[in-house]
Amino acid sequence: MRRATLADVAAAAGVSVPTVSKVLSGKKHVSAATRDKVLEAVRAFGYETPRPPTTPRVGIVDLLIDGLGSPWSQVVVGGAEKAAARWGFSLVITSSARPDFDLRRWIGIMRKRGTDGIVLVLSRANAEEIRAIEELLHVPLVLLDPVGQRDPRLSTVGATNWNGGVLATTHLLELGHTRIGFIGGPLDVQCTLDRYEGYLAAHRTFGIEPDPGLTRYGDFLVSGGKRNGAELLDRDDPPSAVFAGSDLQAAGVYQAAAERGVRVPGELSVVGFDDSPLCETMSPPLTTVRQPLDEMANEAVRLISEELTHPRGPAGTRIELATTLILRASTAPPG
Repeated sequence: MRRATLADVAAAAGVSVPTVSKVLSGKKHVSAATRDKVLEAVRAFGYETPRPPTTPRVGIVDLLIDGLGSPWSQVVVGGAEKAAARWGFSLVITSSARPDFDLRRWIGIMRKRGTDGIVLVLSRANAEEIRAIEELLHVPLVLLDPVGQRDPRLSTVGATNWNGGVLATTHLLELGHTRIGFIGGPLDVQCTLDRYEGYLAAHRTFGIEPDPGLTRYGDFLVSGGKRNGAELLDRDDPPSAVFAGSDLQAAGVYQAAAERGVRVPGELSVVGFDDSPLCETMSPPLTTVRQPLDEMANEAVRLISEELTHPRGPAGTRIELATTLILRASTAPPG
């Protein structure tokens, strides 16, 4: 018989996998009733609580990430560092944005040095590259905020991007905006599609047909937000609000608005996505959708630890953590 997993315990207790993880790791913010249900399910399954390995095979978890310069990546790295320490690992961070980075060479280094598991945070990793890592390293592999269609064989950790799109757009619609621009990331990135579908769903709920001419795609960077924001604001019929697919893009929209003398939020409301440290420093502070990046990183490292303890445990597990709307000062009713 197969060994029980956290997903089995969560299903039996009627809670989420992260809630089970909180109970087993002794964290607070879980009600007594929920804790009792989880512990009862643990006993029923005879589940052995995964603990940080005291003598891990190598003692290292590797994080391969697109780049280290953005506020988004800094939060992810910080969360992964704390999680690695919690589960008894050292974290080694590699940026694939380095000019000299070569995936095959990196895999060779991993094989020579050894690693206990890998967290991938790559917006452009294709299926062939991921398969190469799997086949050549044979260690637990978790994708954080993965791109493309989910491979059911792989463990992934993400956020409820569709719901985040609904939250952002609903907020703007409730303020009275009917012409809302959407600036997304690359079309081949799943979170872009999910956030856009949420944007469309919110419009349908309000019985409003969104103008397709107000949709732009590009990257998640300030430059892309500025370029696309400028295109929207230069229209004869510009939007009164913009939902940007990242806080960096929202910062670019701020720049485009400032260059045109458009006041935020007096003449243009802006909502971002991520809730990175950047939001509080913007003027005005940015209303945004929070995805719990530090918690996502923690879950990715925890899945690796569990798979090392219970090899059949989390393979193919999909964890989605909730997004929430963070209201600040960048939105207002249309002027």
